[in-house]
Order: sequence, then structure tokens, then C-alpha cells
Amino acid sequence: MGSGHRLGRRFGWLWGAYGTSALGTWLAFGAFPLIAIQVLHAGPAEVAALSSVGAAVGAAVAVPLGPWVEFRRKRPVLIAMDLVRFAALLTIPAAYALGALTFLQLLLVSVVVAAADITFRAASGAYLKTLLPAEDLLVANARFESTTWTTTIIGPPLGGAAIGLLGPVATVVADAVSYLLSALGIRATGGQEPPPERRETARLRAGDLLDGWRYILADAALRPLFFNTALFNALVMAAQPLMAVLMLGRLGFEPWQYGLAFAAPSIGGLLGSRLARPLVTRYGQRHVLVVVGTLRALWSVGLAFTGPGTWGLLLVMGVELGLIFCCGVFNPVYATYRLERTPTDRVTRTLSAWAVTTKASTALLTAVWGVLGGLLGPRTAIGLAGVLLLATPLLLPRHDHTPQHEPEPARSHT
Repeated sequence: MGSGHRLGRRFGWLWGAYGTSALGTWLAFGAFPLIAIQVLHAGPAEVAALSSVGAAVGAAVAVPLGPWVEFRRKRPVLIAMDLVRFAALLTIPAAYALGALTFLQLLLVSVVVAAADITFRAASGAYLKTLLPAEDLLVANARFESTTWTTTIIGPPLGGAAIGLLGPVATVVADAVSYLLSALGIRATGGQEPPPERRETARLRAGDLLDGWRYILADAALRPLFFNTALFNALVMAAQPLMAVLMLGRLGFEPWQYGLAFAAPSIGGLLGSRLARPLVTRYGQRHVLVVVGTLRALWSVGLAFTGPGTWGLLLVMGVELGLIFCCGVFNPVYATYRLERTPTDRVTRTLSAWAVTTKASTALLTAVWGVLGGLLGPRTAIGLAGVLLLATPLLLPRHDHTPQHEPEPARSHT
């Protein structure tokens, strides 16, 4: 998956840790709803709460962690968040084996994992910026993106097979173990992490919780990109449950066909991530952001025209392929752009605020679109989400902006 551009041994361990935990996550894709339905006999409202309420409460829990982590070394935080997720997930197979598993436990674990996910992502961005020189950030982010889509392709089918052979909690065990292996990989990166800037005051104040949002909203380039990505991700994800209702219910597709419709197009993300760096080299970062960010908004409205049979399945796969290809190009470019515009002593707070907003807005719009699907029908609600997505390119940064901070000196690879 690499481009031949060497980023050093320490990045190699970090990349391996990322790939391991990403594979575990996709192996366990859909495991919580499956356990809730098959083991706990939960209804639709409880299953929806696992994704919406769990994510929203997890995002709220993560709010104070961003400012707290900012002024601490990031590598120990990354290891700690992996171990927290490992321990939390292991409680599920343990309770299942003892016959003591409850829906409340599933919900609490989903909250803990969501909060740890946000904190890990924020700290990992800051750690990556200390690990590599600025000119290597796009290569690194493209490799992470490529890994994400690769594991998306192979994880769910393997997870489904594992559940069929070993039972409903098998993939949760695999996911937990992946976080333990990730922690070991991050520990193996070694080296000296630059000490974080000291806080002016020792205690965390209430006003500090909003520092990440203040910085984003004050930056003329990050502000529109922030609203663009939060709204785009939320609208795309809000339509997914309705696609399941439409395809598996009214249109009569088999579960394997539904899985194939969304797994196979992930090859587009793998291809797109490999093109990100060449496109930026040729056309420039901002131009790629605007053009690809516009193109990715054009696809989802096509899902409203999904019909039964082979042609309906091919339509979904074609729409998803185009959408995911554009996301595969866009995501590493925007992640790099965001890191470059954010000074090192603000990265964790900025990324934490970004992730909290994305999680919360996705949870909110998923709930709203569930209601709209009930009132208008799933096809109409899916079409409405697609139409609103057409407006998201208006929020992309259209002008060049000088970074708010001086560029940092390049670091040598170790």
C-alpha cells in the first residue's frame, strides 16, 4: 500500500498499529446491534440508541479530554486509550459467558469506546505532527486512508464468517485484541517525543473546554472546512439506516447483497487515497480540496432512485464507488491541510473539537432522518439528504489563506 516514500521505522510501527486496530474495528462492524438483537432481543429503538445515544454521550464525555491531553505527551495517551478500549470491549464476552450481559452494559461500553476513539484520534494527529516533517504528512495520511479502505473491504466479510462459526461475540473479542496489539505497536515506536508546552495554570478551567472550537471558528480557512466536513459526514451517515430499510425491506435484497453493495465499492477509497499525493503535487492542495470536495457531494442523491433486482444493486454500487473514490482523495488532503494550519500546541484541542462535533452532528441527524423516514418514507428521506449534500461545496475554503503560525522546521527520520 506504500508509495515507496520511506517515512522511517517509528512511523512504520504507528502505521502497523493503526492498521491492526482498523482491521479489528471492521471485523466487529455491526457487532453491537447484532448482539442486541440476537442475544438481548432488543427492539428498533434500543438498537438505534446504541449508535446515536452512545456516540452522542461519548462525544460529550470526550469534550474535557482534548484540553487535558493537549499539555501531556501524546504517546502515553495513545497507549492508554487503546488499553481503555481493550478493557471495555472485553467486558462484553466476559458477561456473555457468565450469562450476565445487559443492554445497559452494551450502551455504557459504546459510550466509553466512542470517547476513547475521539481522544485517540485527536492525540494521534498531534503525535504524527511531531513524528514527521510537514512535507511527509500527506504521504502518511494517504497511507492511513488506504489502510482504512483496505480493512473496510476485508473486515466485514471475515467478521460475518467468524460470527457464523464462533458466535455473536467473536468479533468483539477480535476487536479488543486489536487494540491491545495497537498499544504494543505504539509502544514500540520508541524515540523521544518533544515535551508539550506547559499550561499557564495547573487546573483545567471551564473556558478551556471551548479552546478547540474558538481556534477553528477564528481561522478563515478551517471554519468553512469544519462546517463542510461535519455536515457532509452527518448527512451521508444519516441516510445509511434508511438504505438498509429500503434495500432489505421494501426492495427485497438479501443481506449478502446489501453487504456487497457497500463493501465492494470500498476499492474506490483505496484507489483514491493512492492518487491524493500525485494530484496535490500537480494541481495544488486547495484546488484538489475544492474540486474533489464538490465532486463527492454529487453522488448520494442517486441512491433515491434505487430499484429492485440487479440494476438496483448495480446503481447502489456505482454511486458508492464514485462517492468513496472522491472521499479517498479528499480525506488525506483535508487531514493534512488541517494539521498544517494548526500549531502543534493546539492540534489536540482542535482535532478533539472537530471529532466531537462530527460525532454529535452525525448522531443528531441520524435520529432526525429516522423520524423523516417514518413520516416521508425512506426513499424520500434519502433523496432529501442527497439534495442537501449538493449544497455542502458552498462551505469549502475558496481562497488562499496564509497560515496563522510560522512553519515548523523539518524533523529528521529515525
